[in-house]
Amino acid sequence: MPATRRNALPGRLSSGMACDTAFRIIARRHLDAVLAQHDGTCRGDPDALHQIRIALTHLRTAIRFFSPMLDDALRPTVWAELKWLNRQLGMVRDLDVAIERVVAESGDELAVIAELQHWDEKRAESHRLLARALQSARYRRLVEQTSAWIESGPWSTRRSKEAIRLRRCSLADHATARLTEWETTLLKKARKLGKLDVEKRHKLRLLNKRMTYSVESLADLFTDGAATKQKSILKQLRKAQRSLGQLNDDARGQTLAASLNDVGFEAGTRFLDRKREKKLLRTAAAAYRKLDRAKPFRSSDLAPNAEPEN
Repeated sequence: MPATRRNALPGRLSSGMACDTAFRIIARRHLDAVLAQHDGTCRGDPDALHQIRIALTHLRTAIRFFSPMLDDALRPTVWAELKWLNRQLGMVRDLDVAIERVVAESGDELAVIAELQHWDEKRAESHRLLARALQSARYRRLVEQTSAWIESGPWSTRRSKEAIRLRRCSLADHATARLTEWETTLLKKARKLGKLDVEKRHKLRLLNKRMTYSVESLADLFTDGAATKQKSILKQLRKAQRSLGQLNDDARGQTLAASLNDVGFEAGTRFLDRKREKKLLRTAAAAYRKLDRAKPFRSSDLAPNAEPEN
């Protein structure tokens, strides 16, 4: 871990907790999870790569979730560097997924062996670039800067009345407003799912992921009946996420296949399946209809399990 000084924080979130404390707890968890998968990712472990991407997306989602409070001069730089890291990880992960698809659907073994050689060569090249990025001075600066910003960035000391109000706002109040806002936007876009092109479908998937990861990060707040409701909401969000994710993987697979030498067209047809596409769209649409019928988030869903903190 970087040498940034860390103040003691509660181990769990609570609904009355101030937003600045809540952000630090959530962001620390996910930054620590990124660091925990660093060595395995450098070694080429596909599972470590998958986990570091999830942790990084959780961290970026937390920054979005608390974005009004975090609006300072340093945030664009932190965000740009996290986006850079996500791009480095994304190329290798996309290739891992594509290779899994090729292996799973292999029929002619000899033809697949020849095709996989091209995929493996591209994966090896991409991993070399990723390992170099993860061992670079830029990555070390990213970790140190992000950690320092989480702990004591300019956002945490601004003295305007609005800045102080945002930091002191209870987590329950902020979460209720934010989740309701995102849910409304998500469901509005989801009603047009069948008419969306690949790019707009990708944006819907990102919004779905943002919503899912935020609800997961707030798990400490849901108890009793609210926990049951949270699980039901997450079930539908994850179902839609899986379907949209598979559709996005197919689109990425076609793009990657086109970049392969010699086998581009043949490999690309492996990711074109209209029947599969329709099935995945139906599954996602059904999940969104069920989510639409659920009641929106309310402050009563976020259990008051602790006194407010300053």
